[in-house]
Amino acid sequence: MLPWWAQLGELILPRSCAGCGAPGDILCTACRCHLQQVPSPIHRPRDLGTRVFALGPYSDIRRSAIIAMKEQNNQAVRDYIGAVFAAGLDYLRARGDIPENFCLVPAPTRPRSARARGGDPVEQWCAYVAKHLPGVSYLPALTLRQQVTDQSRLDAAQRWKNMRDAVQARDIVKHVAGRPVIVLDDVVTTGATLAAAVATLRGAGAVVRGGLVLADA
Repeated sequence: MLPWWAQLGELILPRSCAGCGAPGDILCTACRCHLQQVPSPIHRPRDLGTRVFALGPYSDIRRSAIIAMKEQNNQAVRDYIGAVFAAGLDYLRARGDIPENFCLVPAPTRPRSARARGGDPVEQWCAYVAKHLPGVSYLPALTLRQQVTDQSRLDAAQRWKNMRDAVQARDIVKHVAGRPVIVLDDVVTTGATLAAAVATLRGAGAVVRGGLVLADA
């Protein structure tokens, strides 16, 4: 049973599914099942610098869940997606697609955007996985220059140009030098952000062994 203050909140602002809007839970059973897909490799015309896997297509359910996490600060959904990533990484590890032990690095975001969202969801997924999956650590080693244009407003060619030299390594990146690294992100479109992240990490001495995203757009 929910505590009294949570029950009161349910009466004032009833919960609805972040995936489809159905009343009753943060994610309904159907949407949970939809999000629990086996990761599959993605392909792009331009080389991303490493193998990248997606946990599913950029469906309406995934889009709505991402909006809930990024724009509505839905922490409960963030935790659930963290568990989805943990399951996906464990699957890839069992198949031998990624190493047994590795460090997760979240794809970079602008610090101002992260603050506005109550924290970076991708970094929170990394933290969740590192807490629940043995042999995994995480390090927020990358950031974006403040003047980078919002990628959602750009076409494919503009996105690649926009991300050129846009990803910066933080001082803590030295801790992944020589270590196997997996990059996490929410959505891959052209792959420009992931490719820039991979190149920056490799330039700092990391051994990038793959990438995993929630949705393939």
